[in-house]
Amino acid sequence: MRTRSGPRVAVTAALAAALALGAAGCVAVDEPEAPPSSSGGNAAQKLAQLSVAGAGSMKGYSRERFPHWRDTGKNCDVRDSVLKRDGEDIRLSGCNVVGGRWESVYDDRALTDPSDVDIDHMVPLANAWRSGADEWDDAKRGDFANDMDRPQLIAVSKNSNRAKGDQDPSQWKPANRSFWCQYAENWVAVKHHWRLTVTTAEKAALTDMLEGCTWANKP
Repeated sequence: MRTRSGPRVAVTAALAAALALGAAGCVAVDEPEAPPSSSGGNAAQKLAQLSVAGAGSMKGYSRERFPHWRDTGKNCDVRDSVLKRDGEDIRLSGCNVVGGRWESVYDDRALTDPSDVDIDHMVPLANAWRSGADEWDDAKRGDFANDMDRPQLIAVSKNSNRAKGDQDPSQWKPANRSFWCQYAENWVAVKHHWRLTVTTAEKAALTDMLEGCTWANKP
């Protein structure tokens, strides 16, 4: 009995020792790095990938061809959602935003009345129409006009939004120069995702705006 169990005991003991030794010498293994992003790279790379074309015709354009604002709950819509997302100390009446505080990054103004706040389309609807959206159907244009996944919608002062109108960065830039880097990056990100074109002047203005933004050129 002793001779039969001896080998088994020895093997068991050896395995236990090996396991103990392995546990004692165990070290953390570095996780493999995540694969490179396939989102299109940094702002400068995305800008380089945009197609350059002349501004298209406004024939057939109307804001109604970009259905907005979509419902996001009972008696509230995308406008309310952006006001809540971009503001502080938000006050609600049901689902509607009736008060709060917003920092308008276009002109560096503090706003407390929702009626003084506009929801700006980073790439204006008319600009999108001239850049290729005229070939979309109204459903896709609605997706564009209500896009909260890209930096397409932003709460700003109504004065700055209306001064901007449908102009591109070669024609209008925020009065707040400290926002220029972010503005250019956001503009490029939206046009890149939606595969919209840029004019020669527009691309030159964006290149100039991004030139001093070292972070915009990092992968």
